[in-house]
Amino acid sequence: MPGRFFLTRPIAEVAKTLGVSGDVAVQSPRNNIQPGQEMIVLSGNDLIPMRWGMIPVGRVNARGRPVMETIINARSETVFDKTAFEGVRRAVVPVDGWYEWTGEKRRKTAWRIAAADRAPLFFAAITDSWQAPGGLRVDQFAVVTCEPNADLRPIHHRMGVLLDHAGVETWLTGSEAQAKALAQPWPTGLLHIEEATDVDWSAP
Repeated sequence: MPGRFFLTRPIAEVAKTLGVSGDVAVQSPRNNIQPGQEMIVLSGNDLIPMRWGMIPVGRVNARGRPVMETIINARSETVFDKTAFEGVRRAVVPVDGWYEWTGEKRRKTAWRIAAADRAPLFFAAITDSWQAPGGLRVDQFAVVTCEPNADLRPIHHRMGVLLDHAGVETWLTGSEAQAKALAQPWPTGLLHIEEATDVDWSAP
């Protein structure tokens, strides 16, 4: 499942690929997008900034206890059933790729994962708005995950649900049953994986 993202191509190019308006704030290339930071997300027909990580205020788990932790990823197997996700909407996160890590603590290897053809990748996500203290509204999202494909299995036991162009529209506007059907591992052989040795992990 995505640990961090990167998006270096212009937002206008992403908007053109998706066939939506590109009237969003211009962003500098970002090689290290971390949970808790803001990203551009497709919601409806608009690209809007949202924070990666959902604060599920007022929600409870299956035992009726408050959900306290910030959620950055949501399992596709349960996202439509858990009370913690009740009332959320669907969104799509456009990126150039993401990072995962393997190995022991302090000796981990970082891996960069992108489309083999260098095209943008589109992650299925859920979104809602949190009313922060003082009345501030925070639009927030979490990435939906599924079982990994053969490319990712040696690196991680989960991967984000990736969507093709038809899948983007279905995820945003289709029925719950249609959305559930999209939660499948990305076809094997369509991703390029390489060791990420050139990233400044302290930079935003």
